[in-house]
Amino acid sequence: MFKYLQKVGKSFMVPIAILPAAGLLLGIGGAFSSKATIAAYPILDVPMLQAVFNIMSAAGNVIFSNLALLLCVGLCVGLAKRDKGVAALAGVVGFLVMNGTIDAMLKIFNPDGNPIDTGVIGALVIGMIATTLHNKYQNIQLPQVLGFFSGSRFVPIITSLSAIFIGVIFYIIWPTLQNLLIYIGNVLISAGPIGTFFYGFLMRLCGAIGLHHMIYPMFWYTELGGTEIVNGVQVVGAQKIFFAQLADPNHVGLFTEGTRFFAGRFATMMFGLPAACLAMYHCVTSKNKKMYAGMFFGVAMTSFITGITEPIEFMFLFIAPALYVVHAFLDGISFCIADILNISIGNTFSGGLIDFVLFGVLQGNDKTNWILEIPVGIIWFILYYCVFRFAITKFNIMTPGRGDNDVEEEAKDDKEDNSNSKIHETALIILKALGGKENLEDVDACITRLRVSVKDSSKVDKETLKKVGATAVLDVKGGIQAIYGAKAILYKNEINAILGIKD
Repeated sequence: MFKYLQKVGKSFMVPIAILPAAGLLLGIGGAFSSKATIAAYPILDVPMLQAVFNIMSAAGNVIFSNLALLLCVGLCVGLAKRDKGVAALAGVVGFLVMNGTIDAMLKIFNPDGNPIDTGVIGALVIGMIATTLHNKYQNIQLPQVLGFFSGSRFVPIITSLSAIFIGVIFYIIWPTLQNLLIYIGNVLISAGPIGTFFYGFLMRLCGAIGLHHMIYPMFWYTELGGTEIVNGVQVVGAQKIFFAQLADPNHVGLFTEGTRFFAGRFATMMFGLPAACLAMYHCVTSKNKKMYAGMFFGVAMTSFITGITEPIEFMFLFIAPALYVVHAFLDGISFCIADILNISIGNTFSGGLIDFVLFGVLQGNDKTNWILEIPVGIIWFILYYCVFRFAITKFNIMTPGRGDNDVEEEAKDDKEDNSNSKIHETALIILKALGGKENLEDVDACITRLRVSVKDSSKVDKETLKKVGATAVLDVKGGIQAIYGAKAILYKNEINAILGIKD
């Protein structure tokens, strides 16, 4: 199970590599194009400038809006033993069918109910199911009448059917989880700094599975975040109150206590997680340091500048869940400390440098107590670095850049697991009949034909190819075409696997 979770974590590295750039686009574009920021800083209200910011925001947002789908694809590519493109396609099909099933059931049975977004949990479930089915059925042989659907073509079909049942299950169990989070939110609001701690802890913990979006909007936009009269008007919700006070020229003193629902983010996002990146980088094996330096620097800067933390968190979430719980606990403590110290910095959507400067520094220390965030942040930097460095070295946690040999060994084991199949034995015979590895330039297949480019067609043993099922063997310019029917793609996949060619 540990090795499997390790592979899951590594599978997310490709989609995670996209996130720093997307985070910078979303963070900068979103912060400078929001109505609240423009109201606070009218100098930004320039049509061409706002067009640029809106395009940046939209470009970054489309990545994060589809993050679950991207993680599902990354998981399928990483866990598939071979023919990874088909596995990725199966994952996409399964993910879309699952969500389509949920939406259909909502329209039929509960048209006035809240939308259901399974987030990363849905991506994980579908990705694991798709790759399990792919690894099991990619070489399946169906009856001749259904021969076209044999092999890898069968995988997206069986995955989509399975996704229907997964969608039904999520429709049944997900609303209960949503209602539980709402109930917990109502309890937290009346618990003072302890409630603030549990708010930060629970939100970060739920962020691992994409459920934090169920928590903070209740505090930012509803009565849970407070009700206050600002400039003669009653305003509801922590963020709405903050920006109403920001726009009120007569407001004096600290901003509303509702900022306790976002002020605690800055220590973690600007100081803590970048320090965790530094610790992970220092634990990278010497030969990999140059390779991973850019990645760690990119995700650290994304967190520091924009407050977008997913690129970092997914590096250790699945390989060290306990470490993520510690991270969530420290984030909760950060919220609690900010509440006790009356740090009253506002947010647009996150807790990075942009919001820290706009809604902390530039508003004045007399209104935000932003200066207190600096010593807290320094302590958080040291604390996160020490915790992560200790945990990684003490428990040998395979963060990026460590333990690459384990993956190679697993890949070798995967190949050996398939060495006794009938397809494998036949593929070895075909490979030898084609003149061996040295005679091959390319191996491909269409619906019924194994298409092989060879260096010397005189070395091809056509009779042997026919003995193992070819109905005909044709000479074509630069190669051979052997007609095996629906098994052609199975032999192509197996021969490429034998040759060590990855799709």
